[in-house]
Amino acid sequence: QVQLVESGGGLVQAGGSLRLSCVVSGLTFSRYAMGWFRQAPGKEREFVATTDWSGRTRDYGNSVKGRFTISRDNVRNTMYLQMNSLKPEDTAAYYCAADRVYKLRLDYEYWGQGTQVTVSS
Repeated sequence: QVQLVESGGGLVQAGGSLRLSCVVSGLTFSRYAMGWFRQAPGKEREFVATTDWSGRTRDYGNSVKGRFTISRDNVRNTMYLQMNSLKPEDTAAYYCAADRVYKLRLDYEYWGQGTQVTVSS
């Protein structure tokens, strides 16, 4: 059974930082591309960041470039999202996802349940 479990969300003031984690089990983590997505109330889910199996190839959504950093630890089967200079518009539920194919689209194979990030102004 594949499981993706996010953690690290919370309430932070604008300008602050958070680090999200996604622990994966039930699949060979090092063979999967991983991604972060987010969804704010009343809005569509959007792409945030993705990394290939090695962590050497990464892409970011335009709204988070230069502020967020995606990384992974293939020994710990864990992916991270370091979020700096947070803005109120970053408020959303953040989801991690896994897929055999590296892509920036939303059609990932496996998804976590999400962790809430709230940025106050």
